[in-house]
Amino acid sequence: MTKADITAQIKCKRTFLCVGLDTVIEKIPVHLQKEKDAVFQFNKQIVDATAKYCVAYKPNTAFYESEGLEGWKNLEKTINYIKTNYPQHLVIADAKRGDIGNTSKRYAKAFFEKLNADAITVAPYMGFDSVEPFLGFDNKWVILLGLTSNSGSEDFQQLNLKTGHSLFETVVQKATTWAASDQLMFVTGATKPDMIRKIRAIAPDYFFLVPGVGAQGGDLDAVAKAGLNKEIGLLVNASRSILYASSGEDFATAAAEEALRLQKQMEMLLAKHQLI
Repeated sequence: MTKADITAQIKCKRTFLCVGLDTVIEKIPVHLQKEKDAVFQFNKQIVDATAKYCVAYKPNTAFYESEGLEGWKNLEKTINYIKTNYPQHLVIADAKRGDIGNTSKRYAKAFFEKLNADAITVAPYMGFDSVEPFLGFDNKWVILLGLTSNSGSEDFQQLNLKTGHSLFETVVQKATTWAASDQLMFVTGATKPDMIRKIRAIAPDYFFLVPGVGAQGGDLDAVAKAGLNKEIGLLVNASRSILYASSGEDFATAAAEEALRLQKQMEMLLAKHQLI
């Protein structure tokens, strides 16, 4: 999926929403929990209910890997279902991989060739040779951790260096020399809009994947003001606020209502910034 494809979908659907599929079996409605492939059945209904309001889905692989082989099968089924029924949606494997080059090659093969994800989140700590193998696939995306929304980001990411810049700024600046904006995105946490503004100044043409809106309390208006660019350049993720909008048999309807609420807010922001 190309950058132009993503931008066109956002403008057509008037939304830059990404739905996080961080499904925990204990949290899905009781009436589904005893069904075969309960997680997949839940995901399938969430996807069907929200597809018209979003442009991307982001399964966090930890929620599937923690369930062993069955979890991995549910992840594979979920991705296959999206790719078959909603091929215009970007599928992001939130795996946060990153290792020595030979190992990264195998991770890239697993997620891009076997699972057929469109994008994967990657940790930059080990440098370019750990990221490069993920960049060798046409129309596939690397989403590099730039600045995360957790409190622990203060431990390393926000350290001030002798250059006068923070570590996260240095990481983003360096990474822009590794790949252009048609192949690389950055994770930027929604709870830190002032820092999103700094990253946008360093990477003006790149897409940002922004977690932290919804259950984590990120301010969508502030994120848009700090991060939107002339090509929109934002994918804002919401997970728990959509997935668990209801714990009853109406969970899919409730998820659709929450996704619609966010879509309407995003539509207003796109119009406000004269992007649609």
